[in-house]
Amino acid sequence: MRLATIVSGGREEAAIVTGAGLVPLRLVNEAAGTGWSEELLGLLSRGELDALESWSRGEGAPLLRRLEAIPASEAVYAPPYRHPRKIWGIGANYRAKAADMKVTPPDAEPICFLKPDTSLIGPGDAIVVPAGSGRVTAEAELGIVIGRTCKNVPEAEAERFVAGFVATLDMTDQDIHARNPRFLGRSKSFDTFFSFGPELVTLQDVRDSESLRVETVLNGQVVHGAFVADMIYPLRQVVAYFSRMATLLPGDVIMTGTPGSVEIREGDLAECRIGGFAGLANPVVREPEDALLAALS
Repeated sequence: MRLATIVSGGREEAAIVTGAGLVPLRLVNEAAGTGWSEELLGLLSRGELDALESWSRGEGAPLLRRLEAIPASEAVYAPPYRHPRKIWGIGANYRAKAADMKVTPPDAEPICFLKPDTSLIGPGDAIVVPAGSGRVTAEAELGIVIGRTCKNVPEAEAERFVAGFVATLDMTDQDIHARNPRFLGRSKSFDTFFSFGPELVTLQDVRDSESLRVETVLNGQVVHGAFVADMIYPLRQVVAYFSRMATLLPGDVIMTGTPGSVEIREGDLAECRIGGFAGLANPVVREPEDALLAALS
């Protein structure tokens, strides 16, 4: 099953992605007399995702085919939700990328960082290069979405707690990071420096996660690409690792590393492409230099 959040009638609401387009859960509830949460984070927080997926593939399938769907080309997408409790990230998780950076041997712990939800944007929203910044990069990454509360998860059981996957873009102010590696968190925390969407793709819709190819794309050209199988830290290990540090909650997002970053400038279009997923694209603008002066005055 695939889910998205769309803007309809001035509000953001969850919708099921079908072959004909997107069917808002509001319409499903009205037609079927059901009481599914009409927000995607609500579906996760209330533990409704598995039941909704079973319903949509079974008794609800005929109704979904009858209901009027919004064509994907006409839908206005929002991020899947606005306020995940945690946005985790991993650095240098692809073998070629780690080799280029000369960091992190395969038997070591992954580089990790947190991003605030104020950095969050959705499909089509602008990435804003901050006033005074120099080199800013974008990195395409496969995001893991947590579906159930968990702590100290064994690797063998990690998939039980995953709702699905999502395309993400992670932005970094490389000049700040270059001044001192300890500034990694700061370099990634600016507003608009995390994009995700447009779809949450559940595990049942991904037959083989290791065969997924993640691509960093700039202005329509693929700059970097690699398969999930090329990761140093497999997805199960990633979930287990973060669950040992902090309780993972429904809706938490874990970015799993990038096959490569690309410098972005005003006028560019940065994209994350993952095989079989709807693409995630964001235009790049630059904050006016006088915005920094205004803030200081």
